[in-house]
Amino acid sequence: MPNETLKTKRFPEMSEEWLDFIASCRVGHPHEYDIVEGPMANDTIFNYVQNFVDGKISREAFWALAKFKKPTHQISFHTARALATLTFVKGVEVHDEK
Repeated sequence: MPNETLKTKRFPEMSEEWLDFIASCRVGHPHEYDIVEGPMANDTIFNYVQNFVDGKISREAFWALAKFKKPTHQISFHTARALATLTFVKGVEVHDEK
């Protein structure tokens, strides 16, 4: 259950609103959210976003390039208040089997 005192923004999928939000963040504009959840701009999609921000490609070109990409999902914690809601559950040691 989400913490109702935190300001959150959720993007169910890549959308015009998502692109505008990501582009705004990339140029350093702050936002008011404690937590942002949604598609993660991986290396390939990040490059497309950066090209869009830099004016190298149009919005339409961004969507033509990105439409076949399946981004992963991310939850991004932007404030100390948001981080304070996390609870450690357990740790697992992983060994490299080389």
